[in-house]
Amino acid sequence: MLNRRFMAVSALVAASLGAAAQAPTPLKEAYKGDFLIGAAINTPQITGQDSRGDAIIEAQFDTISPENALKWERIHPKPDTYDFTLADQYVAFGEKHHMFIVGHCLVWHNQVPDWVFRDDKGNFVDRATLLKRMHDHISTIVGRYKGRIQSWDVVNEALNEDGTLRQSPWLKIIGEDYIAKAFQYAHEADPQAQLTYNDYSLENEPKRNGALALIAKLKAQGVPVTSVGLQGHDSLTWPSVEDQDATISDFAKLGVKVVISELDVDVLPSVTHQQTAEVSLKVQQEPKLNPYANGLPQSVQQELAQRYADLFRVYLKHRDVVTRVTFWGVTDGDSWRNDWPVKGRTSYPLLFDRSGQPKPAFQAAIRVAADAKTK
Repeated sequence: MLNRRFMAVSALVAASLGAAAQAPTPLKEAYKGDFLIGAAINTPQITGQDSRGDAIIEAQFDTISPENALKWERIHPKPDTYDFTLADQYVAFGEKHHMFIVGHCLVWHNQVPDWVFRDDKGNFVDRATLLKRMHDHISTIVGRYKGRIQSWDVVNEALNEDGTLRQSPWLKIIGEDYIAKAFQYAHEADPQAQLTYNDYSLENEPKRNGALALIAKLKAQGVPVTSVGLQGHDSLTWPSVEDQDATISDFAKLGVKVVISELDVDVLPSVTHQQTAEVSLKVQQEPKLNPYANGLPQSVQQELAQRYADLFRVYLKHRDVVTRVTFWGVTDGDSWRNDWPVKGRTSYPLLFDRSGQPKPAFQAAIRVAADAKTK
């Protein structure tokens, strides 16, 4: 009798220990059937030099985006020179782990070599020349990864904060149809690829209205826009849940899908009056702008967790429209926010901390998925 009781208690203890030792549900499993969950990955992760980061990527995510590996300055630095070394490794990484692979980005005004817009005398080229350079770049890169990269961010950040078209060299030299041309060239190179217009702060009404007008115009012209990327460089207070909800709804009405393409949540003091992710913005470092250099207080950890829970509830509400949620980085230490817009800050915008451990925000995101499946 005592032996049986001892064995029963031992089994119960062992089961309890086993349950406690079980790894938490991965993000990609928690949201399976709702939308893909992804991360932007950097060079050490692509090349296998960051084994801790790679382990998180493999366990948690089913889609990847490249931080820089496919940007023009990296892959096409000179007129007759393409360097596919890192891009090939990136695609191979995704294929090895059976992931949905995103290409970022084909046409942007940043991280583009001067030669793209200028002749050998330093003067701006004409429309025909720039269109040919755009076509050759897109055709070569999209063509190389045809059927392997499933989705492309075709045009990135073409709008000003007021919703007007940004006065980039693309617009000044080619004209407003440069956006339609970029989508046309990408579609010709890979007719099966999903094609995205990607931008930040589209939850702000003036910019959102500009984007809605742009997408409506492109769709009316038959331009093959598959989805709109809401970058999701958010803060603890912006955008409101209502604005996030309305933004997704507004684009859905145009017949396009929505992706949350570059998600992170800033917990540090804002340095601008308006929410932005303009990479050219630079602000001088000062102590008051870096309040958590020695660690994030538990109270702020909980605010961040609540914020992610609120956002994921909105995404789940629109699971019929939202096809992908991609974090812009893997751990807090990887985040671009450590050096933007203030260089050298200690930022905490993601779900995994600097040691690769899941934060309360991770658990909050998992709970939202679990709660949704029990309803």
